[in-house]
Amino acid sequence: MGSGKSAGKKITEKLSAAVLSESTGKDWIGWFAVLDKWGAQRRGHTEIARHLREEHGVNGWHAQSITVGYEQERGLREVGQSCNGTWEASASRTVDVAAARITEAFVDETVRRQWLPDADLSLRTHREGKSLTADWDGGTSRISVFLTVKGPSKTQVGLGHHKLEDADAVAAYKEFWRERLGELKRVLESGPAGV
Repeated sequence: MGSGKSAGKKITEKLSAAVLSESTGKDWIGWFAVLDKWGAQRRGHTEIARHLREEHGVNGWHAQSITVGYEQERGLREVGQSCNGTWEASASRTVDVAAARITEAFVDETVRRQWLPDADLSLRTHREGKSLTADWDGGTSRISVFLTVKGPSKTQVGLGHHKLEDADAVAAYKEFWRERLGELKRVLESGPAGV
């Protein structure tokens, strides 16, 4: 079992104890105590999150955050590991362009090469201005992209890279996608010459 000190290192980067307490009435240590008493270490992710929602009135997003934090703190999953044991990296960036232009930047190979050169990406699905999925590196992993419109010319790009090999791959792809989404932003915001 982890101590309160180690909890801070693993999960407070995502959500501080003060913010969690303000939003839910308890900080990380408080929620860990509640879940330990309930026997959460013997239960699955979905059951823990449901318990937080139904028995403690925690909203869905916070219930998921508390559940993931608990699983990481108690050694039930590592940072970057999903509840089913697979490894995932994520990154996001807000870009000052319409969502349709971001879809085009993934779908149009000429545009994509400007910010994501040499990518082994094979598009699976896309909904213009909303989302897309693609196989990566010959299908050994997969990416999913979700676009959230923040204004007429402002869109948040949320990217998940799934089916990664291990924690090292998670760290490497987290940095890779942070850089690439930064380049996507630069290309698209530079004007018509970009897209």
